[in-house]
Amino acid sequence: MPYINADTLLPPDLLKEIQKYVQGALVYIPRLPEQRLGWGRKNGSRDALDRRDASILTLKAAGYSVEKLADQYGLSPDGIRKVLYKKSSRRRTRV
Repeated sequence: MPYINADTLLPPDLLKEIQKYVQGALVYIPRLPEQRLGWGRKNGSRDALDRRDASILTLKAAGYSVEKLADQYGLSPDGIRKVLYKKSSRRRTRV
C-alpha cells in the first residue's frame, strides 16, 4: 500500500479536523464494505487455490485415492478430504 501525504490529498479544513485526532502517524482508512475484496482476490491466491481444488476434484472423480492426491499436492489426507467435502457441499447448495 503506497504512502500518501494528506497535505496533497485532503482539503485543508478536513486535514485540520483529522489533525485534532492524530498527527504524524500513519492511518489506515478501510474501503467501503461494498468495495472490499475477498481474501486473496487482489494477489491471485484465491484463484490459485480454486484451480488446485478443481484439479483435486477432477482427479478424485477419475479414481485417484485420497492418499495419492495428498502426496501429489503436498497436503495431508484430511486436507484433501476437506477440499472434497467443501467443494461437493457447495455444489449441492447451488442446485
